[in-house]
Amino acid sequence: MSDSIADIVNGVVDGSLSDELVIDWLRNIFENGLDENSTIFLTKAMRDSGKVLAWPKDWSHLVVDKHSTGGVGDKVSIILAPALAACGLKVPMISGRGLGHTGGTLDKLESIAGFRVDLSINELQKQVGEIGFAMVGQTDSLVPADRRMYALRDVTGTVASIPLITSSIVSKKAAEGISALVLDVKYGRAAFMTEREQAEALSQSMADAANGMGIATSVVLSTMDQPLGCAVGNALEIVESVETLCGRGPHDLEELVCVQAGILLAASGIAENMEEGALMIHNSLNDGSAFTKFLDMVEAQGGNRNHFESDHAMLSSLGLLGDDLLSTEIYTEKKGWINDIDAMSIALACLELGSGRKTLTDSVDHAVGAIIEAQVGDEVEIGDPLIVIYHRKELPDGLSEKISSAFSVSLEQVSVESRISQIIG
Repeated sequence: MSDSIADIVNGVVDGSLSDELVIDWLRNIFENGLDENSTIFLTKAMRDSGKVLAWPKDWSHLVVDKHSTGGVGDKVSIILAPALAACGLKVPMISGRGLGHTGGTLDKLESIAGFRVDLSINELQKQVGEIGFAMVGQTDSLVPADRRMYALRDVTGTVASIPLITSSIVSKKAAEGISALVLDVKYGRAAFMTEREQAEALSQSMADAANGMGIATSVVLSTMDQPLGCAVGNALEIVESVETLCGRGPHDLEELVCVQAGILLAASGIAENMEEGALMIHNSLNDGSAFTKFLDMVEAQGGNRNHFESDHAMLSSLGLLGDDLLSTEIYTEKKGWINDIDAMSIALACLELGSGRKTLTDSVDHAVGAIIEAQVGDEVEIGDPLIVIYHRKELPDGLSEKISSAFSVSLEQVSVESRISQIIG
């Protein structure tokens, strides 16, 4: 089985297999699945279809990464990577762009004027060695099999296959040469996996594949019904990331950062356990060390760290103080407690303003988005602000009403629960 899988992956890369043959193979996996061992074989073959990063032996055990299945307002990576570097780990974070209702990590980072995400392999390795982390896009030499396979999956409707999702995600992380990985698998109405059972199945598959390849892997199951944090939109999420790196972030965002990073510190032996690791990360967010690492990355990758010395300079550099950027505040019409905020409704509204992509060729407006001013559990009076929308033109008809309807108000006090449902591994 392993030889036949390797032969197919080689044929995908060198072009000796036609699109029709590859599509037939992908459809067979989509319809019939793969067992655990075959999924591991496929993931290894995809990893080995290109270059695999190597690191100095004296700190190769400290090389780690994380992956999130994505969600509305999910800027965890931008905070987690510099915090991990501040605590002594090495993070060669290779990320992607968003397609659909949210921008990806690269879209958020490109809100910073001059910031480069297209580092070469040598530049990536040098920066990780010197400052502890880098945040870049995928290069042509890493996992080339995935590019052709994903393109064919996309046009044939075979994306939603757990073995194929697993091999695509884990092979790219394995190609980074990491020793430990944490997976943030989200479920809920604004997540790729809407049902918890789906998220659990994907979590188990990815953890089995990564652990089977020698990567110490844990999974955090987290909910994605409400937006994460307060900011939705690329530049606005950079602002909130900076606030969190300076110890002023929203609780739900900081909790996810501290728990996921704490798991990696424990897996690497720097912390005794996740709780101690989480405290180390919390301290790095409050003593300035994580923020300093973030500034080091900005400077190393072409941005100007001085833009972050003051709130005004930062907002100007991110295009948030331009004369052509308008803002509209929406107010509550009910008295009570906020008991729900529909993340998908907020995301689709921001997409209409240009914060995401409807097709691969769409450009992203980095400045537009929303700041949520009333969170779940907050008590509100009639006329209190709910959300501020940042936009270029007059809002489309009906958009304000759609955004307002995303907020549900209860007459009874609401308890706020952790987003983290379960930690596996």
